[in-house]
Amino acid sequence: MEKVIKEMEADILKELEKLGLDSDILDDIDDQILAGHHLARVLSVDRERFTIRDHTGEMPAEITGKLMFNAGSSLDYPAVGDWVYVQVFDEGGLAIISDIVSRKTILKRKSAGKSSDFQVIGTNIDTAFLMQSLDENYNLRRLERFLVMCFDAHIKPVVLLSKSDLLTEEEIEEKAEAIKRIYKDVEVAAFSNLNGSGITEIRELLTPARTFCLLGSSGVGKTTLLNTLLGEEAFKTAEVREKDSRGRHTTTRREMIFLENGAIIIDTPGMRELGNIGVENGIGMAFDEIADLSRNCRFGDCTHTTEKGCAVLEALQNEQLDPKRYDNYIKLMKESQFNEMTYLEKRQKDKNFGKMVKYVKKIKKKNR
Repeated sequence: MEKVIKEMEADILKELEKLGLDSDILDDIDDQILAGHHLARVLSVDRERFTIRDHTGEMPAEITGKLMFNAGSSLDYPAVGDWVYVQVFDEGGLAIISDIVSRKTILKRKSAGKSSDFQVIGTNIDTAFLMQSLDENYNLRRLERFLVMCFDAHIKPVVLLSKSDLLTEEEIEEKAEAIKRIYKDVEVAAFSNLNGSGITEIRELLTPARTFCLLGSSGVGKTTLLNTLLGEEAFKTAEVREKDSRGRHTTTRREMIFLENGAIIIDTPGMRELGNIGVENGIGMAFDEIADLSRNCRFGDCTHTTEKGCAVLEALQNEQLDPKRYDNYIKLMKESQFNEMTYLEKRQKDKNFGKMVKYVKKIKKKNR
């Protein structure tokens, strides 16, 4: 890291620090690759088109054929928040992305629908704002899903309860306490885009040069909050449906936004489907009371469903464990394991297909 800092001009380093460059990223920079490249950060992704920003400003970018050819899955492509090695051409008219700097965090979920692949939400995120609105959208089981994702990625979660103007202070406190009884170390803050209450507290959480992201279902007020923080109607919003408080997607892509105080926010489309793949560690952290109980199970590979001598089932029977928490734990664990198995099978098929293609090309070359 010291070599990287010494070789980087002070004014360039200062500009990159404004983009979120920190010691964790610098520690993983490859000096040999950097020798012929610039450092830049990915601001937005639109299919195979990228917008990046380096110490000189924003510019469109493409990836090299080598990077595309070597990509085994969506995880291997640049994502919003990534630090990348680029070469700049046409005086900033175009940049070519050669490689990705190792990510300090990666927030991902299962792709929507039947696909057995990952979808990257954002990378190098420091704090995730998990938004739920204090209407029909408020759902502890859904919140647990988001927390599993954050814990597994080692990203600090903060729960934001929007539309606080709909409830009394006592009702808001009751909702917040329900969360804090389960997650004592997770900060919970209520706010209203309508009357502005709680907005100052949210601003105080937004540290300059740190990267945050907004996560939540459609209609919880993410875009409205972003407009409030920006101080202008920069992004389109839409009314939620009265019958179920569900909103329409107004954010259509992930992009990085810079606030006036220097904080960085990755805005994401609302999620109506949130599947997880291989997140057993995150589940263990989100359901730590079950993880603690499982240490006393008779069998080390206990599934906590039918086994005799299961400490989790015993606690459930003795009403020492919340049945709703238990049901969601089992559901998330089965889902994660199934999706991971399906994903690994898909990767193996892709790998075998790739070997077959190489073999056919080799045979054709010999027969020429």
